Amino acid sequence: MSSQPKQTAAPDSSASASAKAEARTRGITPRAVLIGLLLLSAVTVSAFYADLLTGSGGYTSGVPARAPFVVLFLLTALATLPLGRALRFTRRELLATYAVVFAGAPFLSYGVLGFMLPTPIYLYYAARKFPDYAPVYLHLIPNWFSPSDPAAVEDFFMGGAAVPWGLWYVPLAAWSSFLLALVIASVCLVVLIQRQWITNERLAFPLAQIPLELVTESDTKQGRLARLPVARVFWLGFVLTLLIGFWNNLGGIFPALPSIPLGPVVISPAVRVGPLAGIGDVELVLWPWLIAIAFLIPKELSLSAWVFWIMRVLLAIMAITFGAQPRAAMDWLGDTAFPAFAYQGFGAILALALWAAWKARRHLSRAVQIAFSRESGRADADEPIPYRWALIGLALSCAWMVGFFYLSGARPIVGVVFVGLLLSFYMMWNWIRAETGLGMLLFPLFLDDMLDGFGNSLLKPNEILTWMMLRWTYFNGASSTADVVSGNVLETLKIADQAHLDTRPLFRAMSVGIVVSLLVAVYVAVTGIYHYGFYNLRAANQSWLSSQVNWNVGHVFAALTSPTQLDPNAIAGIGAGAVVAIGLGLLRARFWWWPLHPVGYLAANCWGMHWYYMPFFVGWLAKTLVTRYGGLKLYRQTVPLAIGLIAGELVNSMIWTVYRIVIFGHR
Repeated sequence: MSSQPKQTAAPDSSASASAKAEARTRGITPRAVLIGLLLLSAVTVSAFYADLLTGSGGYTSGVPARAPFVVLFLLTALATLPLGRALRFTRRELLATYAVVFAGAPFLSYGVLGFMLPTPIYLYYAARKFPDYAPVYLHLIPNWFSPSDPAAVEDFFMGGAAVPWGLWYVPLAAWSSFLLALVIASVCLVVLIQRQWITNERLAFPLAQIPLELVTESDTKQGRLARLPVARVFWLGFVLTLLIGFWNNLGGIFPALPSIPLGPVVISPAVRVGPLAGIGDVELVLWPWLIAIAFLIPKELSLSAWVFWIMRVLLAIMAITFGAQPRAAMDWLGDTAFPAFAYQGFGAILALALWAAWKARRHLSRAVQIAFSRESGRADADEPIPYRWALIGLALSCAWMVGFFYLSGARPIVGVVFVGLLLSFYMMWNWIRAETGLGMLLFPLFLDDMLDGFGNSLLKPNEILTWMMLRWTYFNGASSTADVVSGNVLETLKIADQAHLDTRPLFRAMSVGIVVSLLVAVYVAVTGIYHYGFYNLRAANQSWLSSQVNWNVGHVFAALTSPTQLDPNAIAGIGAGAVVAIGLGLLRARFWWWPLHPVGYLAANCWGMHWYYMPFFVGWLAKTLVTRYGGLKLYRQTVPLAIGLIAGELVNSMIWTVYRIVIFGHR
């Protein structure tokens, strides 16, 4: 009698395990991957027209940042319709398709290839435009940086010509390989640390909640099929932001239509003299999508963002009281004079990077031990790739990036410092994005500002040139910069964890998508720029892209002719920021009730918080009231409303992106 249960239990257990394994891999189907690759190619091609040719090059650009969400919305809408049910899309399949598109979408944007391609070739264009530049740096440019033929240079910026591919093969191979190595290194770091952030620290991942809430399931005779949300509050938020955004955009075509002011609206002009000049313009911003993000993140983060902004304004008032030049708190950004806000933020981000690494030390130590043990491949079977391969990929890609510096005439140690700082910042931006949904937007200084603060006289001329030509790797752009690729991969791994997708085949599909997208993006970008001309791209001539490319070369000239020395004020600002950030982290670790988060302190010392503080305040207030009077149950019921606000904004932006492309084609 006692042996009978043992004989029947094993098969049941085995069958259950087999069913679970099958359920986890069900979403990574060939058609899901194929659809994802086809849509990714279409998104990449469309990005040139939407982001560069007709787009404004703004921080929340159209296709690379928003198209993956809209693609998922449209696919889910198709699966919801009676006609689309015959396709029998599952929730996991659609999320897998979304992951492939999401991981590879950022390449053809104003902040990656749109910035990378014109930067080195403008060295030759500027040398002809400004004759005093030529003797300063032309002899420093490696011959593989860019075509130097006058006709090839002129045609790049003026357009109306075919691509001289013979002159571009080597430069494209060099710069694209650096970009790919940077992506590989940052993604490998994500693979090594993602378990710490997803499982151990359980970060909020507010952006990952959008696709997870957007695709639900319906139990039908054909099985559990994907469908759009049924919650009424989701559709309330979706329709609200869609209609408001559509109406306001319509006002741009018909100026007689009254707009619904969501900001920025100046409600109190700045005082120009005296201590109150530190306040600056008081602007009202009520962007629903940002309020929704503030509602989704932990309350201490949204609270800290607006509290530390008020503290920053008070500090500016105090500085003016003691003799500083009257100016708004936002106007201190690049200044090393007290209070040196940007340098405080830079110190905070360095300290937070060390803090995050310290908290992850046990997990990272275990990952390294597994990588070098015989258990590699088994103990890390649930990871996207074995830890050993992640470490090998990280080492090889970093070696190539350092080699890039060496081949350009720089000392290897300079390459090591640059790559180390860059990857540290990428991981920090990814961590902040996982916490707040904002990511690289919370960045106070660029690496060239840091270099000026420490004194660029420490570097040789070749090193300054290479450092500045790589400015596109560390320029903050929130949704369309090189760091976004690893951030997108991190979010898809969070989605896979929540939706129970098998990360191994998903990661392979995303890797293929990244390579395909990069190849398509390079070809489309180069041919498109030579056809239209860089200066004829709207993102260049009506936004900051052209001015940044111009400024970049001007900064090279200034750094080579007037090198800077070590600035004690900059060092003091960095040190103060690091101390405050670490102190806030220690208080949070020691006292459970401590309400202020170091990321909020960092955010307050970055550009843009003069706008963002109000949405953060509204989101914090709404979440506080909901949780206090309705508890966790009411909060969960209102999360779809926040997701709907974000989804409506995304769909509206893509509607007008398509309109802009169509209108441009009929001009």
